[in-house]
Amino acid sequence: MNITTSTSLSSIQSTERIISLDVMRGIVLCGILLMNINGFGLAFGYNNPSVLGGDTGLNLYTWMVTNLFFEGTMRALFSMLFGVGMFIFLDRLLKKDAGIKASDIYFRRITWLLVFGLIHGYLLLWLGEILYEYALMGFLVYSFRNMAPRNLIFTAVLLFSIGTAWNYNDYRTDHEWFGKVQQAEMSLLSGQELSKELTEAKDSWDKREAKNSPEATGEYMKEMQKGYFSVVKHLAPIMYDFNVNGPYRGGLWDVLSMMLIGIALFRWGLLSGEKPSFPYWLMVGIGYPIGIAINYYEMQMILDANFSTLSFSQSNITYYWGRIFVAMGHVGLIMLFCKTPIFGWLKTSLAAVGKMALTNYLMHSVICMFVFTGVGFGLFGRLERFELLYVVFSIWIFQLIASPIWLKYFHFGPMEWVWRSLSYRKKPAFRKEAGKLVSVPVA
Repeated sequence: MNITTSTSLSSIQSTERIISLDVMRGIVLCGILLMNINGFGLAFGYNNPSVLGGDTGLNLYTWMVTNLFFEGTMRALFSMLFGVGMFIFLDRLLKKDAGIKASDIYFRRITWLLVFGLIHGYLLLWLGEILYEYALMGFLVYSFRNMAPRNLIFTAVLLFSIGTAWNYNDYRTDHEWFGKVQQAEMSLLSGQELSKELTEAKDSWDKREAKNSPEATGEYMKEMQKGYFSVVKHLAPIMYDFNVNGPYRGGLWDVLSMMLIGIALFRWGLLSGEKPSFPYWLMVGIGYPIGIAINYYEMQMILDANFSTLSFSQSNITYYWGRIFVAMGHVGLIMLFCKTPIFGWLKTSLAAVGKMALTNYLMHSVICMFVFTGVGFGLFGRLERFELLYVVFSIWIFQLIASPIWLKYFHFGPMEWVWRSLSYRKKPAFRKEAGKLVSVPVA
């Protein structure tokens, strides 16, 4: 696939972009906000709606739909697209005979992404920050760039399997732990004195459960509704723990594996929309039935156990497999959408959102910081789960309108321009020349 058309080591031009990837990136960026909004607006309620946000009526249906179709899958697709983006970036430089400079620019780009991630997490107050983890995995992706697509898939499956084994081990540990807690409770009911082992097991379990108690939730809400610097101070240790443990516990098996799959699919021509419709229908026909079935099994397990801690732990055993199959179904459906001759206006807007993905992703955090924390309206914890969708839809509408308007006057989003300037150590053209304003093309 010919990605490049120029011989200078400059940032990619609009005519060199693969529009199907921009459309897909725009859709995924919108979709990921459906899940992230729960972290922005609720205390400890991202996965468990019984803690805060509501677990009945519309709130329960909202949780069910997002968990079946979006939880994990949007992050998976975002990871795939990032891997593809870095592959294209490096491939383009190498095709221009950049030599060792290609590696310099690549690693400088990754390093600045890491810095952006730290700023995003600590100063823009987003605990679900992913750019930092993408940067760390981006350092590893470099070593896989020349691997055959089938070997990339094999490596990803191996990583998924290791992550699955780890999740299973965690569940077995929790299961044994909970068994000791039940034994302790039965002993107390019968008036027996607890052994040291059972006492420690029950105390540690109670401390774990207390983190989701109404008292802990209320205290967290109060902290989030304070002023900016108070919120920064409150979230900093949580963010630190996330950055230290997240890449080690989940990044390798979650993010890196999806990046490798994305590169493989791109090199097979499946993400550029150039294949006939049949393989995409195949992805939809296989991915959705298997993935939704796995997700439904996990969801029903949690519902039957009334959102118990142990049920969430057990559902994690198959977590990676449900999300990858649903993600493949999403890929097929998005590519079919890109190939259709209708909805050109929507594809134009989505492509613009995708072209400004970094700017729009960070904008989610800025907007939500003002909506939910004490910096602005202080609505943290005050909206029900389904009411958070009103915020999501409002941001969607704003970005779908604002992004194509911005790109009529500028070559890049503001953060994309900053990132390119820092990566290449020179400033690319930012504002378009008067009289040469063009709209974003569609697939």
